[in-house]
Amino acid sequence: MSRSRDRGAEFQRHFEGAPTLDGLLDLTGAALDSAQVLERMRAAHAQGTPSSDFIPTLFDEEPRFPSPDIARRLYQNLLGLWELVAEGKHIRLDDGARPPRPKKVKAPAPAPFHPGVPTSEFVEAAWRYLEDDEKARTRLNHAFENRQDALLGALDAAALTDEGYGVARHLLLELYAMLELGWPPGLTSVSPAVLEADTDAPPVPQPLKDYADEALFEAEQDEEQPLSSQELEAVRRLVHRGLAALWGARKER
Repeated sequence: MSRSRDRGAEFQRHFEGAPTLDGLLDLTGAALDSAQVLERMRAAHAQGTPSSDFIPTLFDEEPRFPSPDIARRLYQNLLGLWELVAEGKHIRLDDGARPPRPKKVKAPAPAPFHPGVPTSEFVEAAWRYLEDDEKARTRLNHAFENRQDALLGALDAAALTDEGYGVARHLLLELYAMLELGWPPGLTSVSPAVLEADTDAPPVPQPLKDYADEALFEAEQDEEQPLSSQELEAVRRLVHRGLAALWGARKER
């Protein structure tokens, strides 16, 4: 899984053409192509809608990007196209009819790691599967809400901002879903005592911790709503302790 961030790259609003934008949209799982985006963009601009309000409407839910570079490049292209529309420029998406985009092939469910521990390859495969399969994502989200009251209660009591709460909840849901996918016997509800203990959390498999830490780094570096260093530490403690509790909640059989 590669989500390294090029901190030195300069953000430039530049539309690179329909094939590039189509490919970037495909990577985010968007249902629209560049022609549909342009049509909606023209209508939104004519109604006086600002780009900051319009662009989120292109996605049915918050997009998850394969890497920060992909996210930056997509928004560079979308904002570059928006500027062309705003300037009234003639925009030619292609020189002829494009063939239809091939149907996206969903990632398969990862092979369980039970009775061992998850590898980096498992974590990557599980992440891609959860991104692609909406039904599986919904099922595991319902299971998380129904079975992990203590974990959700700890989040509610943490007095986080909306952004901090959202990062912590989404990340713990992902980690829970990965463990459910990889451990067929399932997980029990975590103990509130484990979450409230002042002692250091027990060790967890490094690939899961690496995944959590990388997601937290991205939250800190987010261009629109970065977490403050103080809140990031609070979220990190919750996530690390929650992950340890989930790892310890695996059923034996």
